[in-house]
Amino acid sequence: MRSAAPQVLAACMVAYFAYHAVQGDRGFNAWIQLKQALRLAAEENETLAFKRSELAQRVRLLRPDHLDPDLLEERARVMLNYGRVDDYVILHGKSNNQTE
Repeated sequence: MRSAAPQVLAACMVAYFAYHAVQGDRGFNAWIQLKQALRLAAEENETLAFKRSELAQRVRLLRPDHLDPDLLEERARVMLNYGRVDDYVILHGKSNNQTE
């Protein structure tokens, strides 16, 4: 019994460190989760960068030194709820007259 105690203690220590190397806060599973979170964040960053570049282009087209008439008309229609006489208006979604 006395000669087996150091070996049992060593085996317990190895098991303890092996468990925490896999399941611990800085273990293998946590590393995998961090890699997945980093990948998702990188994808979201790429999407937001693309949207930002699109918005920056629209802002450039509305600057006073280079005003795009088509974009100005589009924004005026949306903001002021205007349309031309020959425009077709297509309504979608529920109207105020419909009951649920």
